[in-house]
Amino acid sequence: EEVKVKRGKVVKKKAKAESSSEEESSDDDEDDDKKGFTDDNAAWLKPKEKKKSQLMSSDEDDDDDDDEFGGNDDDDDDEEELLEVERQARLVDAEMEAEAEEAEEEMRRTISQHTSIFHLPTAEELEEDENRVVPPSELRGRIDSILEVLADFKTRRETDRSRTEYVDQLTSDIAELHGYLPELVEYFMTMFGPSETVEFVDASDKPRPLVVRTNTLKTRRKDLASALMKRGVQLDPLAPWSKVGLKIIESPVPVGATPEYLSGQYMLQSAASMCPVMALAPQPKERVLDMSAAPGGKTSYIAQLMRNTGVVVANDLKAERQKATVANMHRLGVRNTIACTHDGRKLGQKFKNNFDRILLDAPCSGLGVISRDPSVKVQRTIADVKKTQHLQKELLLSAIDALNHKSKTGGVMVYSTCSVSVFENEEVVNYALQKRDIKIVDAELDFGKPGFTRYQQKRFHPSVALTKRFYPHVHNMDGFYVAKIKKLSNRRPEDSLTAEEQQEEAVASEVNEKSDRKEDVKTDRKDKEGKPRKDKDGKPKVYANPQQQAKRKLKKRKGNVVEKKEKAKKSKVHSVPPSAKQPQKKQRMNAKMTKPRRQKNAENGM
Repeated sequence: EEVKVKRGKVVKKKAKAESSSEEESSDDDEDDDKKGFTDDNAAWLKPKEKKKSQLMSSDEDDDDDDDEFGGNDDDDDDEEELLEVERQARLVDAEMEAEAEEAEEEMRRTISQHTSIFHLPTAEELEEDENRVVPPSELRGRIDSILEVLADFKTRRETDRSRTEYVDQLTSDIAELHGYLPELVEYFMTMFGPSETVEFVDASDKPRPLVVRTNTLKTRRKDLASALMKRGVQLDPLAPWSKVGLKIIESPVPVGATPEYLSGQYMLQSAASMCPVMALAPQPKERVLDMSAAPGGKTSYIAQLMRNTGVVVANDLKAERQKATVANMHRLGVRNTIACTHDGRKLGQKFKNNFDRILLDAPCSGLGVISRDPSVKVQRTIADVKKTQHLQKELLLSAIDALNHKSKTGGVMVYSTCSVSVFENEEVVNYALQKRDIKIVDAELDFGKPGFTRYQQKRFHPSVALTKRFYPHVHNMDGFYVAKIKKLSNRRPEDSLTAEEQQEEAVASEVNEKSDRKEDVKTDRKDKEGKPRKDKDGKPKVYANPQQQAKRKLKKRKGNVVEKKEKAKKSKVHSVPPSAKQPQKKQRMNAKMTKPRRQKNAENGM
């Protein structure tokens, strides 16, 4: 027992010694912390607390922590100790690695797409599809696949399939997906091509932004915008090319029923319908004709640009539609406009050479405003488009006749349609170039695509490229066409030729056509024996070409025509019988004198 007591005392002494040594070491560490560094940099350099904690901690504690938490915090400490530049460099490296992985995946995807061959449905498979409702997602996927095949047709096509089969399938899928008549989609394909046709059809189904035009006769755009914004309307300026347009983004109130609208401070008008008036550029104190005015949007814009001076004649065929025109003119404060209802085809005769400027927004098929009138997809056919083309030609010639080419400020007209078809636009303008003495001038619009100078086998005048086209998938506007025309004179191409000359030209053209169909005649004809034929002098005969023979015939006919004209003049002179005159008696002369002999009168002799 004494031994045990002694051992306990020894253990207690050792424990006290160890605790005292630990307290002394901790006190020394605290003194070192207070002192900091002992060199010359101690005034400004201080040790980090993390390093002190790491020094204070033992290896056994670290091992215990690793065992408890299953990891090591060395990486986190290293990241915290990194500089900002090093952190950014690591982030950039990580982003570069992610981009490289995405690029590899995309390359694999593109390789698989380009190497894979799209299977075009056969006739049997299409018959099976007729019995079921094909989902729109399947149609959209097939359209995209066909477009990819057409983009690289040589490598992606099936060996036993032609390009026309792919195009036909594409047109039928587009017509079924968007609800068009197949003939309309085929017509768009001839104008735009496969990929652009899909873009045009997709954009035509989307609504266009709501646009209002400021009426500068009553307010300014800045004041109107502030008034509408107070009512909670979100809006932006339309575009740099318009000083009066505002685009409505969102409105808690009906835009067509605000006090500003009812007081005539603005007019609801699409962005595309402002372009014809801007191209016309009417000046104050002019006489302007709007041949198709209802409901009065363009007419009021013309009066606005003319500052309520001059005269604007707003014509429309139907009196019911003119009611809206008159109402809008009163609401907008327009005072220089006359509303009338005449047939536009007869205005050229009624008001010949009478107007300085004319705006013809011709009635059309509406293929450019499908977003506003989706019924066009099903109701309009190519036959209907050609019928409207005939009416547009008549209206355009009548408008040119009513235009005054001697006007000091004008002599200009604008032809516009809300259609994208070539039948109603370029063909009509090209027809007017052939029938009247006019020329196409620049519309002075900074945007828009140029008009077509060729379409399939047709070729138009090079100046048709000065006209402007607007598309919904390019400009986010309604499909529109604008052509600015200047009248040069009242002369017509038909008036320059007489009836006889026209007949001669017709005969000459027939002869030339026949000669073109036949082969050229050989100059060394041979007889039955195979020897060349000879004339009277024994020389080989030389036969002229049919074109030369036709020219000789024309010369003879022209000579006959000249002779006939001379004979007609002579006949006109001798057709009137000569007046009956008494024959004059010859005066007798003396032999020696040159004066006539005096006759003796009986009265003088008496």
